[in-house]
Amino acid sequence: MKRHPLTLIALAGGLLFSLAAAADAPRARDLGVPFEGTPGKLNAITDIPGVEVGQVTLVSGDGDLQVGKGPVRTGVTMVLPRGRESVKPVNAGFFNLNGNGEMTGQSYLQDFGEAYGPIGISNTNAIGPVYAGITQWSAKKFGSAIWPVVAETWDGYLNDIEGLHVTQEHAIQAIDAARPGAVQEGNVGGGTGMVCFGFKGGIGTSSRVIKVDGKDYTVGVLVQCNTGLRKTLRIAGNPVGQELAEKWLGCYRPELAGKDKTPQCRSDGDGGKPSKDQGSIIIVVGTDAPLTPTQLNRVARRASMGLARLGSFAGNESGDIIVSFSTTGAVNDVEEEKPVSSVQYPNGMIDPLFQATVEATEEAIGNALVAARDMTGADGYQVYALPHDALRSILGKYNRLAK
Repeated sequence: MKRHPLTLIALAGGLLFSLAAAADAPRARDLGVPFEGTPGKLNAITDIPGVEVGQVTLVSGDGDLQVGKGPVRTGVTMVLPRGRESVKPVNAGFFNLNGNGEMTGQSYLQDFGEAYGPIGISNTNAIGPVYAGITQWSAKKFGSAIWPVVAETWDGYLNDIEGLHVTQEHAIQAIDAARPGAVQEGNVGGGTGMVCFGFKGGIGTSSRVIKVDGKDYTVGVLVQCNTGLRKTLRIAGNPVGQELAEKWLGCYRPELAGKDKTPQCRSDGDGGKPSKDQGSIIIVVGTDAPLTPTQLNRVARRASMGLARLGSFAGNESGDIIVSFSTTGAVNDVEEEKPVSSVQYPNGMIDPLFQATVEATEEAIGNALVAARDMTGADGYQVYALPHDALRSILGKYNRLAK
């Protein structure tokens, strides 16, 4: 497969580290999914000047689950609001749409409205190692540890999650891999073993460029999607989940069923039958508009509306957590002793940022679904990707296929 020039792949101990984007990977727009708004050049969170993304993907082993040995289907994704050369805080906000999950750093977000350094995303049991990796990297590079934001979703269907395969070294490698430019999506980084609306999910990103009072601003979103119920999935407003459930029951690949015709995949519950809206999603929203922490809390809440466009109702067992940041707002740091002056963004003009957040969140999740590929993991558990041809057919049926 043709790769982005920055691609670096190294095979070590059976673990695949994939650090850049495939240049020819299709995205939701490539399939004719119609989206509102104007994306940035890359249609990614890295359209925001200074923002970098780094990922480490861990894939090894097949067959029966052996705790501590594998199969391994996991990784780490890092979003660096100020890149690798600074851990200065940014104004930040957050919103817990449903708190059945974990995101560190919320005390600083709540009291001071600040986030420091890389934002890490991985699996549920990797919160500690990723946190430790960020603090170790910061202490070594800048002379002091920081208090990072680290969030998680659960990949235990496909991955040996109790084997604790993500280490602080992997977190540091993901930071070292961070770059501006294209962002790899789908089965990569923290999203490697994730399931999104009953299909293979993972990492997705998108951006919007808006003009307010004669100035251009960018809103970028990155998601790690591991949430949603298959039958509720809607894309561009169309009942894609229902349509596919009617056509492909079970594992969507009837030719792969066992000799007894029993489906061999369980992407949404045993036998592929819908069960619960569970699994979690992490949404990272960034902007170069000079927003205050209070405004960023408001922006974070709007990202949940983008998730709702896909059909999510934020089920009881899904941890749906959002963090937002601004790269240009003047920051009243924890230890600040001088008055902080800044040009504040007027609340009366914030609606375009709200709309851009909703639109970019919706498209980022769509990109995660389209970029993901079929995956078989622990105990032969199989999760299949959203079928592209079927998606186009459904969009055409409802006269929603973009030219």
